[in-house]
Amino acid sequence: MASQGDYAVTSPSAILQKLCCKITGLPDDTVLPYYQLSLRIISSKFSPAIETDEFQVSEKIKRQLARKGREKDAALFSELHRKLKAQGVLHNRWAVLHLLMTLSDTGIKRQAAPSFDSSIFNKGLPAYATSTPFHPTIRANNLTLSGSTILSGGSSGISSINSGLTSSTTPVAQSFIPSNAVVSVQNNRHEDKSNQRQNVGTKSQTITLTNKNFESAVVPRTPGTVVSTQTPASRDKDNTSFEIPENELLKDLMFAFQGIEGRWIKFNSAKDGYRIEHQVGIPKSVRQLISKLTECGWLYNRTKSYITSWSSDKAFGLVGQSFCAALHQELAEYYRFITVMEAQVQHERDQGIGDVNGGLTLRRLAVWTFDPLVRLKVLAALVDVCKGKKGGALASAIYSYMQHGDPYVRSLIRHTLTMVFQPIYATLVRWIYDGELEDTYHEFFVASDPTVNNDKLWNDKYSLRKTMIPTCLSIEQARRILLTGKSINFLRQVCEDRTATTGREAAMDLDISQAETMFTQDVNSAFQQMIDTVYKETSRNLLDVFHSKYKFLDHLKAMRRYLLLGQGDFIRHLMDLLEEDLAKPASNLYLHNLTGILEMAIRATNAQYDDSDTLKRLDVRLLEVSPGDTGWDVFSLDYHVDGPIKTVFTPESMILYLRVFNFLWRAKRMEYILAMIWKNQISYAKSLKSIPELNKILHQCHILGAEMVHFIQQVQYYINFEVLECSWDELLTKVHEAEDLDHIIAAHQVFQDTVISRCLLDEKSRAILTQLRTIFDLIIQFQTAQRQFYESAELEVSFRDKFEKMKEKHTEEGDWAVTEVEVVEEQKRKDEFLNTVIPSTWAQLTVLSQSYQDMVQQFLVMLTCHPDVNLRFLSFRLDFNENYKARAPEQFNSPLMYQRTKRVR
Repeated sequence: MASQGDYAVTSPSAILQKLCCKITGLPDDTVLPYYQLSLRIISSKFSPAIETDEFQVSEKIKRQLARKGREKDAALFSELHRKLKAQGVLHNRWAVLHLLMTLSDTGIKRQAAPSFDSSIFNKGLPAYATSTPFHPTIRANNLTLSGSTILSGGSSGISSINSGLTSSTTPVAQSFIPSNAVVSVQNNRHEDKSNQRQNVGTKSQTITLTNKNFESAVVPRTPGTVVSTQTPASRDKDNTSFEIPENELLKDLMFAFQGIEGRWIKFNSAKDGYRIEHQVGIPKSVRQLISKLTECGWLYNRTKSYITSWSSDKAFGLVGQSFCAALHQELAEYYRFITVMEAQVQHERDQGIGDVNGGLTLRRLAVWTFDPLVRLKVLAALVDVCKGKKGGALASAIYSYMQHGDPYVRSLIRHTLTMVFQPIYATLVRWIYDGELEDTYHEFFVASDPTVNNDKLWNDKYSLRKTMIPTCLSIEQARRILLTGKSINFLRQVCEDRTATTGREAAMDLDISQAETMFTQDVNSAFQQMIDTVYKETSRNLLDVFHSKYKFLDHLKAMRRYLLLGQGDFIRHLMDLLEEDLAKPASNLYLHNLTGILEMAIRATNAQYDDSDTLKRLDVRLLEVSPGDTGWDVFSLDYHVDGPIKTVFTPESMILYLRVFNFLWRAKRMEYILAMIWKNQISYAKSLKSIPELNKILHQCHILGAEMVHFIQQVQYYINFEVLECSWDELLTKVHEAEDLDHIIAAHQVFQDTVISRCLLDEKSRAILTQLRTIFDLIIQFQTAQRQFYESAELEVSFRDKFEKMKEKHTEEGDWAVTEVEVVEEQKRKDEFLNTVIPSTWAQLTVLSQSYQDMVQQFLVMLTCHPDVNLRFLSFRLDFNENYKARAPEQFNSPLMYQRTKRVR
């Protein structure tokens, strides 16, 4: 048997005292008042008024823990409470929870209970304010909680009911009270007791008398008395056809809270609100108070009508349905509040409790509806701002309230956003890890075009739907999300690589409540870290496949070597082989002949050492033929691309390469022609010494040729080094530093745009390009004129050599060297050459030289006005000794002065 000492330690009173010490944290000597209170509560014969008291107390405990920042403890308490209910050992769990909450609630200021007779409660022990406003009245010597105790808490009591709504994790299935059930109950009561309203004066009740202080005066009423809610002064002013008791108004208010018209309170469509009929004898102040109270019903109607109209619309999308579910969950708590109020009204009606006994009054109801009214106002504001919106646009509209200064409103918005963002977050996770886009109702900010083929997947199939980007996401984040899913689809459908994304399984196992990280990025970086990690991993995999399997850099370098004339030995040898064929009319060219010449040039130069796949893609292409074109005008090299690399080398970009090749090929031909001109000038300068009359023309050819050589050399230097090489170096740097395929595409586009603009191939340089091509044509004309002159001069030299040889032969034979007739004929031929060929050639060269100088001069003036500084510097190099400026200073001074003035400004 246990000793008395053991029993003292393990007795219920000792255990209760230890429990009080543990919960309150007070020592044994100071915990006595709380111990006595606990003992009194346990020993009292208290029975809960409604079956949901246990739920109410447990919910309040969780809310109190949540308000103190102890969310984990609240979750642990919820789990322990669930296990306790499953055991079925305790039959009075409500009392146990009530005791634990009473002992732990030491930090909340409470008013003294009004009717405790025991001296225990006269020592400053705070009274407990419950979270529900209905309990049996206080009986003598029994510790029960009355309406006055509840209402003594004021707004703090109602706050305890509603403040935990957003932080509560109770599912809708557990906390939702169907609106149709509440309405049906109220309607039944309205029908069953419609006759009782006429005889409401038969019970003994108390009711408020004055307008100045609605709760200051209480008038006792005997059976059969008709109670007036007006002062004598108000009876003189208002319609007093008949008067109704306050509890009838309270009952009608319960209907109005649910958007239902009662017996006295009707919906006034003209004033868009609930009003008491004018003929009812109600003071103006009471009417105003009821009008304020019925605002809850008006707000409820707005919210409920939105839910009703959209919840059944499938086209509203998952985000919209989640928003409706969040509104349902909030209204479920509102239904709970209405149920509590209605039960209180009915209980007081049945028990005959009046204001004198702490019953529910209109003004007390106004206090209790303060927090629900604020909550309904927020919901109605959300409903108004979200009308006509869905998907990400709807989420953005709700998120705009996230920065509200009221923590109560902000917590409600946060709870709503958590539910609204769940479908967005689920779609986002599937997109960035699997590349799957299930967006039936077009509410996600990534759009897909199913009609686009795989060869255009990267550029055309996926895009951002900017109106659906939630405002909590930045444009850069949206771009990375788009690129991540697009990269996965590109790898699988185009590159045929199905490597799984690192971290996919872990991400799929995450709770969908992680959606909260999307709109709390100011305090939580988890979402940003997830996006960055997946983006970098996926982009790295794509670039590795792009470079290793499909040899993107090799193809890019092939473009530089062949289409941009970077392989010098190959281009020069190809031009030598094609000179004869390209000099023919364009209509006489045959593609198979040119292809054979191309293969010969490859085998004879260093191009033969390139990758075989690269050489197979190199081909000859003939451009559209115009009348009068030669082979030089229509010939072009081509490079065939397919597969994933076609994403970068699109058909549009290949056309730009052909344009650049045509320009570079033409400039290269000018260099080739001038080289041949200089070679002929050196050769014929020796062979034509025998005709001194040609020195003037030869000198003119040397001068004009030197000018042209200088011009072409400077243009070629500018093109090859300042345009191609500099842009090429920037392109390679960006390609090596690229984080994703879009960076490579953008770098390649910048490279092409730079080359196009600096090679005068863009729209704003069209006039300068035309001028340059005119200069190129003058070079060709100079080549033709000089060739014709050399042919005539060479023929003249051959005639003179023949005449001299004839003289020598005749002399050797012993005859006269020449006869008079032969001398006359020879002189006549010489005079004809000197008087015809030389003057015409001189005139032709003079006109050609003047035209060339005028064209170059005009070209320099146009370059000087060009917005690109590189082209302006080209004009300085072309006229380094200011020869052209000295010839026409008025043309150069004006643009240069304009440029100087512009730079100074």
